[in-house]
Amino acid sequence: MLGSTVFFGLMAVTIRLASELLDTYEVAFFRNLFGLLALLPLLRGRMLASLRTTQLPRYFLRSAIGVASMLCGFWAIGNLPLAQAVSLSYSTPLFVTIAAVIFLHEQVRARRWAAVAIGFIGVLVIVQPGSTQFSLGSLVALAASVLSAVVAIQIKQLSRIDTADTIVLWTYLFWVPISLLPALAVWEWPQGMAWLWVIATGVMGTGGQLLWTRALKLGDVSALTPISFMQLPIVAFAGWLLFDEAISRWTVLGAGIIFAANAYIAHREAQLARRAATSAPVEAVKPGE
Repeated sequence: MLGSTVFFGLMAVTIRLASELLDTYEVAFFRNLFGLLALLPLLRGRMLASLRTTQLPRYFLRSAIGVASMLCGFWAIGNLPLAQAVSLSYSTPLFVTIAAVIFLHEQVRARRWAAVAIGFIGVLVIVQPGSTQFSLGSLVALAASVLSAVVAIQIKQLSRIDTADTIVLWTYLFWVPISLLPALAVWEWPQGMAWLWVIATGVMGTGGQLLWTRALKLGDVSALTPISFMQLPIVAFAGWLLFDEAISRWTVLGAGIIFAANAYIAHREAQLARRAATSAPVEAVKPGE
């Protein structure tokens, strides 16, 4: 998980560097293109098996929403202070909890709802609506989190039938052409260092995703969540060093509140998952789950 966190932190930095030279739409397209090229060698020997699915319409919808989330998130990284953009991205699990109730009809009890409410207090601390520090750009970052939450629910539904390799491969295969369409409207070929940043963005993104997936297979999500928070000091330091960005105390405070809420939600979900596995061992080993 630490390796995944470093990869995602560095990806945020390369997105910011690329966004200074290219439009956000192009950065997103190249992130997907080079991410796919980095993924293909890792699936060598499993390619045909990974392509087998009966859920192509769902993959298209998941990928279209994913690209919309990516464009919002990339815009936020390119236009907001790095620490603020990344801090607001930590609100995704809060929206996932709400989306799980709406789309999956999961039962969420009072303690988790309280954690969600506390997490949103952290969001308000960062965004500061009504103050002179408020920026409409922060709403774009929150839109990315909302869309990411919907994608997380869709991935959960897809994983009931398909393997992780299939989900990742088809996601990238749809991401590339979908993200190309808006990029064509602002197209200009990258020059010089821009190539380095967009290639690095794709490689870092794929590397982070693969390490994150492996970490969740090996460890408990509630234990891994605190490690993922290390992304914030990485990007905050990079923002200060490379872009002369001051680290706002409100961003740090709000991020801490969101992190505490997420840690509790992850802990409760892990507890409930273990209880379900204990009380229903036959369900836990159903093929395809």
